[in-house]
Amino acid sequence: MHVSIAGSLDLAVDRAKDAGCDVFQQFTRNPRGWGYKPLSDDDGALYKKKCATTGLLPVDHMPYLPNLASPKPEIYEKSVQTLTAELDRCGCLGIPYLVTHLGHHLGDGMAGGRARVIKAVNLALESSDAKTMLLLENTAGEKNSVGSSFEHIGAILAGLSQPERIGICFDTCHAFAAGYELRTEEGLAATLAQFDEQVGLSRLKVIHLNDTKGDLGSGLDRHEHIGMGFIGEDGFRRILHNPVFARLPLVCETPVDERRDDRGNIRKVRELAA
Repeated sequence: MHVSIAGSLDLAVDRAKDAGCDVFQQFTRNPRGWGYKPLSDDDGALYKKKCATTGLLPVDHMPYLPNLASPKPEIYEKSVQTLTAELDRCGCLGIPYLVTHLGHHLGDGMAGGRARVIKAVNLALESSDAKTMLLLENTAGEKNSVGSSFEHIGAILAGLSQPERIGICFDTCHAFAAGYELRTEEGLAATLAQFDEQVGLSRLKVIHLNDTKGDLGSGLDRHEHIGMGFIGEDGFRRILHNPVFARLPLVCETPVDERRDDRGNIRKVRELAA
């Protein structure tokens, strides 16, 4: 699950361990602002020690404000700077994966948005020597979004100068909302076949395991508790028993409300995977 860094970065590891995680996702800084506090060597050492002691796998997620596809020069420049800095922070903390959204082209066309994403990623990778792999996350097909189709992601990969440093984070809610069927054996097989053809299954590194409040092809990026949305328990049982998904780290970004909390979603995933 995604855990809080309130108080100190290393407390995220404690919270993940306490919740019964094997894998956890976090931000390394306030996700709602551009500014951030630099990491010290002590921050990195303590964080890496806790990860090594617990055996947990950490995944970082980019903050909310950057838009790698933005046609606005100021936002674009700050987005590239943030991506570079986040790769460096992950390197300091020993985090193997950084997940990023590809952004929105804001109405000036998919081709322009894709070109800006390619340039942004290339610039960030050239500026950072961190060993962290950057994971591009598929989007839900909302208006002006970049990366909701496997073809678009494949086109971005084709333009990257260091493709060996790039992987994919596959979000089940986003894929379903973008029109990829995941609930049936036939649909799941067809979706994975399309992904393999356009992107390559070997690039899959992390799964965002989320149910959805929107129906198939709705373009709605609204996460739901595992089994309580349109994908449903039977759909997730098939996903979790599929060998492609079963071998990968799974992160739930599900709600916390009166119906279920993070621990409850972890329990449900393990129940359906049994």
